[in-house]
Amino acid sequence: MPQSIMQDIIPKIALNTPFISILKDRLYQHKEVEVAMLRLDEIHPVISGNKLFKLYYFLKEAKDATHKKIITFGGAYSNHLAATAFACNKCDIQSIGFVRGERSKVLSHTLSFCIENGMQLEFLSRSSYQNINDSNFLQTLKKKYGEHILIPEGGFSKKGAKGAELITQYFKDTYYSHICLATGTATTFAGIINSAENEYEIIGFCILKSNNDTEDRLNKLQANTSGKYSINNDYHFGGYAKKTNDLIAFINAFYDQHKIPLDFVYTGKMMFGVNDLIQKNYFLTGSKILCIHTGGLQGNNSLPKGILNF
Repeated sequence: MPQSIMQDIIPKIALNTPFISILKDRLYQHKEVEVAMLRLDEIHPVISGNKLFKLYYFLKEAKDATHKKIITFGGAYSNHLAATAFACNKCDIQSIGFVRGERSKVLSHTLSFCIENGMQLEFLSRSSYQNINDSNFLQTLKKKYGEHILIPEGGFSKKGAKGAELITQYFKDTYYSHICLATGTATTFAGIINSAENEYEIIGFCILKSNNDTEDRLNKLQANTSGKYSINNDYHFGGYAKKTNDLIAFINAFYDQHKIPLDFVYTGKMMFGVNDLIQKNYFLTGSKILCIHTGGLQGNNSLPKGILNF
């Protein structure tokens, strides 16, 4: 199992083994479908979900290269930045995070956490941030910071997708008709597509508004797109980190029913979509659906206290 591999990379912290929860609901019983959830959120409070998997090969490279520094990118509430800062701190690897937007007088809880974990933060205007993949900008990084390992925003890379492939080890011995997960950069989606068995139909619930480039992203990641998969763009709730009262109400009701916390950026939207599609008879009678909880619960800290009941 990948757990022992992960522990070898970050030996200073204890990682829990994720498990699969069977979800009981009158809706599922009425529609005669089975729904389960892979609890990647249980791995660790900070580097939970898909984050550690996408970071795995980058951390391995940094450790094998006598602790080279890692440079990466993200927004003020980025799960990726928080996970990278924490993991690098525990691996004694220097980390630098480029943040989208000007520095505010009061930093977000995410950026404060990054600083607490030793990450050096550099702020870029939104216009400058659009150039982070340009060769001139990358050359500037090398001149200023020296040799380093670059992790694209959200881990979007072949290496990140390869790490995400390890996730399928937790369910490969059990039959499911559908695998569902939230998708942003499509890195985890690509990893699941690459390594899942052909009998699965894999559904990616896009959390970005007007996102029509998922197929292009899969091509850049060289994902094996010959299998059964689909991309659903109907449950973004206005776009990245956007929310509605209906979404928040669903997340609270889901917790009351199943005692599983969801985040409003990724997994909450995915589960809302799954339930809605079940209600609309998208899934055939007898379907066995596995939903992947990709973590990211720290993002809920951006909400005012009292909105969520957990």
